[in-house]
Amino acid sequence: MWTGSPIAPGAENPLPLRRGRAKLADMDQSTEHQPSQPAATPRPPRRDVSDLFSGGRLTVIPRKAARREQLLAHLTETLFAVGQDYTEPEVNDALRTVHEDCSALRRYLITSGRLTRTRDGRTYRRSAITL
Repeated sequence: MWTGSPIAPGAENPLPLRRGRAKLADMDQSTEHQPSQPAATPRPPRRDVSDLFSGGRLTVIPRKAARREQLLAHLTETLFAVGQDYTEPEVNDALRTVHEDCSALRRYLITSGRLTRTRDGRTYRRSAITL
């Protein structure tokens, strides 16, 4: 565990900490004299997932949940047909066509509700509902 100081010994801290009411009073004063800002600009349209692929292969599984959901929606729509049953090896083979970590992708598809699995784990099916 690192126990050193982020400031060199003997140097003055360029960003002194403020505590308590003084900090709140400064915040109140700083917002009083600022002109009102316009409403937030609308969000840009959702990005498509093509930037996650290179040569038809998934280069990275996104860490951010919203981005990962976009990827899972794309994979579900392109790899699995509605109403068809799949075995675990079939699901793995389909997912391996885009990324080597098929177990992580399969787990994400199950937990997101995009694929359902029977209790015994033998059969997988694409969810009929659109999430």
